[in-house]
Parts: sequence; structure tokens; C-alpha cells
Amino acid sequence: MSETLYKLISESLERGESMALCTITEARGSTPRHAGSKMLVFEDGRFVGTIGGGELERRVLDEATTVIHTGRPAKLNYSMTDPARGDPGVCGGRVEVFVEPILPKEKIVIIGGGHVGRAVAHLAKWLGFWVAICDDRAEFCTPEMNPDADAFFPVPMQDLPKHLNINRNTYLLLTTRGSAIDVAGLPALLETKARYIGVIGSKRRWATTVKGLKEQGVSEAALARVHSPMGLELHAETPEEIAVSMMAEIIMLKHGGDGKPMKHAT
Repeated sequence: MSETLYKLISESLERGESMALCTITEARGSTPRHAGSKMLVFEDGRFVGTIGGGELERRVLDEATTVIHTGRPAKLNYSMTDPARGDPGVCGGRVEVFVEPILPKEKIVIIGGGHVGRAVAHLAKWLGFWVAICDDRAEFCTPEMNPDADAFFPVPMQDLPKHLNINRNTYLLLTTRGSAIDVAGLPALLETKARYIGVIGSKRRWATTVKGLKEQGVSEAALARVHSPMGLELHAETPEEIAVSMMAEIIMLKHGGDGKPMKHAT
């Protein structure tokens, strides 16, 4: 079973799927399954294997969904004695279950393959992300123009979700050439589960974009998902400096930082 399970994990990661592996790490007394029993849970609720079925398994499935969404592991302890007290069974034993997230490599998708996009791709690849370039100008969406990208999508921004699975492990960085491009493409991106959507440019440019999006019926709640101007304030000027500003914000959000200088950190 373990060999099949690990093969399934490998294949699922290749497809960009998120999972949680639930393992009984300790079983005392009478319990449904022994230590080492495993269950693999997918983001859509599918699961393979079992840790005992019944109420115990239902609770672990719920916890696994949370672990997939937060990316943080959990150690669960259950007494299997008295359902009247809230126990998930009556076997008489105790069970400890470790639930660990198994997530694909996080994706940086850069929409706009010009000077800044190329610099961001280089830095994001160096930081360990899977990197994709999307640009409706085919000449900007090639390995020659962006040698650090893993994938290329020479399509209009609004068509990107048709070609790429945009999920909670995806960061969308719009380094586009103008507000009109963003107005046309952002509504489709706002319907995805992307973890982050950032738009390059000034506050004035974003205000113009917001006006155009509202005219299309985009809600305030959807607009609130967008980070614009994108990046941390570094007074960056060159494409490389701008890339550092943008990726610094990504790292800050990824790890729950606050962007303060380290000497002021508590």
C-alpha cells in the first residue's frame, strides 16, 4: 500500500495537486487501525487509504482540509472511549494522528514578459519557485526572451485560466504594459483561487484600472484581493530593483512577516 501511495503522491504533485498525508503515529489499547496506517486526502475531498473509518476518520478528514489550506501540519489526539464525552469511538484505546501538508512547488506566474517580468522570473527561479510567463505578444513569451521560466503561455491574460491550473499555490504578478490590458484580463483572474494577485504601477494607474473594472461590474470584494501598487516600498528604479521589491512582498506574505527593518523587529 505504501509504495502505491507514494507513487500517487508523486504523480499528484506533478499535476500540481495539494494533499495532506494522515498517519497514525501512536495507537494504544483497542483501536481501529495500528500505528503506521495512512490516509491521503486531496483538496477536493477525495481520499485514498483509511485510518479506521467512522467518526474518527470523518474528524481527521476535516482537519486534513484545514491543513491543506493553511500549509501547517497538525498533531491530533483522540480517546476512543466515551462518545457521550465527545470521543469519536468506543474501542477503548487512544490514537495519535499526524497530518502533514504535501503541496506542489509554489508557482509564480508573471503576466508581461518585458524587462521587469524577465528580472522577476530570474529572481523567482533563484528563490525556488516554479515560474511561468504569460504574454499575448508571442515574441516576449519564449525561452530566448525569458530563459528562467519553466512554462510559457502566449495567450491573452483573460485566457490564462483555460491553460493553467491557478490554485492556492499560485502567485499572479502583473507586469503588464498598461491599464487597458489589466482591465480586460483581471476579471478572469479574480475568479480563480490564486493566493496573490499583484499589479505593477502607480496608484494613479491602479485608480484608472479600478474605474474600468467597476464599469464591468467587478465587485469591491473582488478588487480588495489585488495588491497594487505591488511590492514593498524600496524606492526601486531598475527592473532588478523592482523585482526585489515585488518578491520581497511575496516572501513577507508567504511567511507572515511585516516588512519592518530587522533592527525594529521584536
